[in-house]
Amino acid sequence: MKKVFRESLTLVDALSLLRQSLHDHNIGRTDSESVAVKQALGRITAEAVFARCSSPAYHSSAMDGYAVRFRDTFGASETKPLHLEIGSGAVSADTGDPLPPGFDAVIMIEDVNVAGNGIEIYAPVTPYQHVRVIGEDIVATELIIPENHAVRPVDAGALLASGRLDILVRRTPRVAVIPTGTELIDAETVRDRAPEAPEIIEYNATLLGGMAVEYGAEPIIMPIVRDDAASIRQALTDALGKADLVILNAGSGKGTEDYTAAVIAELGELIIHSVAIKPGKPVMFGIVQGKPVFGIPGYPVSAYLTMRLFVRPVLSHLLGTAVEEEESVPAVLSRQLSSPLGVDEFVRVKVGAVGDKLIATPVGRGAGLLMSVVRADGFLKVPAESEGVPAGAPVTIQLLRSREAIRNTIVCIGSHDNALDLLANRIKQRCPHLSLSSAHVGSMGGLMALKRGEAHIAGTHLLDEETGDYNVPYLKRLLSDRPTVLVNLVYRRQGLLVKPGNPKNIADFADLARQDVVFVNRQSGSGTRMLLDKHLRDLGIRTADIAGYEREEYTHMAVASAVLTGLADAGLAVYSSAQALGLDFIPVADERYDIAIPADIFESEKIRILLNIIGEDAEFKAGVENLGGYDTRDMGEVLFRG
Repeated sequence: MKKVFRESLTLVDALSLLRQSLHDHNIGRTDSESVAVKQALGRITAEAVFARCSSPAYHSSAMDGYAVRFRDTFGASETKPLHLEIGSGAVSADTGDPLPPGFDAVIMIEDVNVAGNGIEIYAPVTPYQHVRVIGEDIVATELIIPENHAVRPVDAGALLASGRLDILVRRTPRVAVIPTGTELIDAETVRDRAPEAPEIIEYNATLLGGMAVEYGAEPIIMPIVRDDAASIRQALTDALGKADLVILNAGSGKGTEDYTAAVIAELGELIIHSVAIKPGKPVMFGIVQGKPVFGIPGYPVSAYLTMRLFVRPVLSHLLGTAVEEEESVPAVLSRQLSSPLGVDEFVRVKVGAVGDKLIATPVGRGAGLLMSVVRADGFLKVPAESEGVPAGAPVTIQLLRSREAIRNTIVCIGSHDNALDLLANRIKQRCPHLSLSSAHVGSMGGLMALKRGEAHIAGTHLLDEETGDYNVPYLKRLLSDRPTVLVNLVYRRQGLLVKPGNPKNIADFADLARQDVVFVNRQSGSGTRMLLDKHLRDLGIRTADIAGYEREEYTHMAVASAVLTGLADAGLAVYSSAQALGLDFIPVADERYDIAIPADIFESEKIRILLNIIGEDAEFKAGVENLGGYDTRDMGEVLFRG
C-alpha cells in the first residue's frame, strides 16, 4: 500500500482530499440493522419506509353526534326540521367510533334535538361530513420517511400509526479514542490531590467521545497509551478491530516523541499530516485496514476544532447524512484582532445584542485554553489571506449558541474583577434565561465600547490624578455625547502579589526594578496598568528597567496564576486573587470599582435585573465579601448621572 502524505494543505484542499479518499477506498455507509420503532429515535434510516396499513383503517366519526345517511337529510331546514328515527335513520356515534355500515355522514350532537325515539335536524349534510375516512392521514404503501432520515418523535408516531413496528436503520458508527502521552493520568488517580509534575489529567478522550455522541456515533474510550511507537501501534491495531473510525489523540506533531504519523504510515496510508489552520495545524488523516484514522492534536482547543472540521463530516458520511451547519450571523468586532498570514484562524468570541447589532468580542486564543471554548458563543474565521480585522469591522460569526440566548446576554466590556464571575453566576441562578458575558479589555476599552454602542455595561476603576476621583472625570471627558449612569460595585484593595513567604523580600514598587525580580503586567488601558504606571512615574522608574513589563495578562486571576506557577515573581492585582491562590499580598492602594451604564438602557429589563442583584441580593453581597479584600458599603448606589 502506498504510504505517502500531503503536507501543509489549505483547509479547503484538505477537506476535498478527505472526501476523495473515502471514495477511493470504498468507505461507505455503515451496514443496517433492524430496530423497534419505539427505540429508533434519532437513528438514521437505511431504506425508505412505507406504510403497511392506512390510518384511519376504517371510516370513523370525527365528532360526538349521530351517524346518518346524507341522502336522508335532504330538505331539512330551520323552518322545516327533519325527523330521523334513532336506530334506523340515525345511530349514536362518539368521536373515533366506526361508522355503521351504510352510513356516510355525522351530525354533531350540538346540531340536533333529541325528540322521543328520534332526532330533529335543521340542515342537510354533505357526504362524509365530520367523518375521518380511511387513509385520511396515511394511505397504505405511502412513503412515511425516506432513507438517510433521522427519526424524530413525530416520525415514530406516524410509523406506528401506519402499522410499522420495526425499521432498518444505519448501525451507529463506533469511534475509538486512544489518548496517548506518558505524562497522562486518569482523573480518578488524583481524586484527593493535585497533579504533580509532569502529570496531566487526561480529559480529551471524554471531550472527543462526547462530541462523537453529538454527531451520532458511539464512543469507545481506550486506555491511555504511553509515548512509545510499539505501544501506539498495538493500541491502533486493537482499536481497528472494535471501531469504524479511530482517533489517536496527541502525538500528531513532529517532536521526538510524536509517533502517530509513523504508525499510521506503517500500518496503512497517511494522507494528510498538516493543514494550514490555527489552532489544529498538526491534524492528520489516514486509512488503515479500510478504516479512517485521525491524528488529533493534544491541545484541547485544537482537538475540539479538528473534531468539528474533519471527524464530523466523516461520521456524517458513514451515516449517510448531511453535516448540519451552525447558524451564522453578522456582527461587529469590538476590538482589533491581528492574525497570521497563511492560515485560516478560528477565533473564539463572545457575542451579545446591543441595540440593533450583535457585538463579537474575542476571548482567549491559545490552543490549550479549553475555557475559551466553554465561554465562547461562536467562532470567527479569519481567512488565510488576512492579517486581521480592525475594531468595528463587520464580521460573520458561526454561532455555538442560539440567537435567543444571544439576545438574552448582558454584554460587559471593560475592567476585570472577580466579583463579575459571582454576578454572572447569580444572574443565571435567578434568571436562567439571562447570562452575563464579560470581556476583559481594561477600563478605557470598556468606556470606549460604551461610546461606540458595543456594550451594555462597563467595569471601570480609573483614577483621575488631578481630582483624586474615580471614573467620573473619565465619563465626563470620554462620554459627554452619551449620558451614562455610574453604579458602585465594590471598593477593593490592589497590591503586589508574591509567592508565599515573599522569598525575594519585595516590599514596594521600587523593588520591581531589581535585576532578580520578574514582573507580570496587566494589559494596556486597564486601570491596574494605569495605577502601576502612575507609581512608576512618581518613583522615576523607567518601564524598560522592569523585567516582564511587556508580559500582559487580561485578568487578576491570570496574574495570580503567573506568580503562583513561577512565571513571575510579582504582579499587581486585587486581594481576592491572592486569597484564592494562597499568595502573599502587599497592599498598595484602595480603589473604587464601578459599573458604567448608558442612560438610554438603564431602565431596560435586563439591566433592572442586574441592578436588583447588585443592590438588593444579600447572597450575592455576602459572596463578594467572602472573596476577601472587598468593601461593599456602597454596592448598588448610583454615584453619578451623566
